[in-house]
Amino acid sequence: MLHESETRLERIVPDDLAGLRLDQALARLFPDYSRSRLTAWLKAGRISVDGESWRARDKVFGGERIGLSVVLEAEGEWLPEAITLNIVYEDPHLLVIDKPAGLVVHPAAGNPSGTLLNALLHHDPALAKLPRAGIVHRLDKDTTGLLVVARTLPAQTALVNQLQARSLLREYQAVVTGVLVTGGTVDAPVGRHPVQRKRMAVTPGGKPAITHYRVVERFRAHTWIRCRLETGRTHQIRVHMAHLQHPLVGDPVYGGRLRLPPGGSESLAETLRGFRRQALHAGRLGLVHPESGEALEWRSPLPDDMRRLLDALREDEAQAGADTEGDEGEWDWEYVDE
Repeated sequence: MLHESETRLERIVPDDLAGLRLDQALARLFPDYSRSRLTAWLKAGRISVDGESWRARDKVFGGERIGLSVVLEAEGEWLPEAITLNIVYEDPHLLVIDKPAGLVVHPAAGNPSGTLLNALLHHDPALAKLPRAGIVHRLDKDTTGLLVVARTLPAQTALVNQLQARSLLREYQAVVTGVLVTGGTVDAPVGRHPVQRKRMAVTPGGKPAITHYRVVERFRAHTWIRCRLETGRTHQIRVHMAHLQHPLVGDPVYGGRLRLPPGGSESLAETLRGFRRQALHAGRLGLVHPESGEALEWRSPLPDDMRRLLDALREDEAQAGADTEGDEGEWDWEYVDE
């Protein structure tokens, strides 16, 4: 008898997979599930080959009957909390959330509760059975904007695959210190800082990281930019822009000393001093729906604090009488099938 949360799946190994290791064949036969999860189920005895237990390295010859018992269990001891969520899209397969500043995405040692994950479990208790409650990618605590959450294991696997294939569209808006002449690309590995372990840094031993950026508007001592991520390393945009000597306004970790334009007004100085988070907003998200295959896209307007920051910078620019217009247009986005 099957457990109420158990699903029994069966596949016959086709002849064209003959000679593959069992773990390789499983990845082909059950593409809705990640290789790591399939391997875990194999070790747990939830996968049989002709009714017997096989090892991951055993080779298939074609014609074997693979049985898989999918049992989704609670992934952690997190508790649901009634925290308001700004849900911009919802269907049986995924959620798109517009996250405010100050909301931690995932519980950790310093934030065991009050997180987006706790809020998700209150909204949909079934998410407790998914890794990280279905969270596919994260935003820093004080970064605002859009992120996607899977509601089923196949959807989560499909979205993670899009992340790995670099076909998930993630565009951010940021205000950085200094005047950027033009847009560009930062291709520099990001890893733990060699001394300050709570920080990230561009380091030769880091993981590959690529950020594209374009100018939206220039001011006397700051620039409003858009950034597109190819990779998703921790603090990637913040680290890359600091690496270029153009850190994000308000960044408490990588921002350095506050910089004011010569002769700037006291109003601008107060606005800059009062901006106590990194000026970073995930304003655009695009993906291929894991069930329908439809290309979907969402946009989130700039939060009020970033709008006020830009207004103050424009006012300062107007007083100086300089040209602020950006010179680079929209990207033409494509979804890449791999």
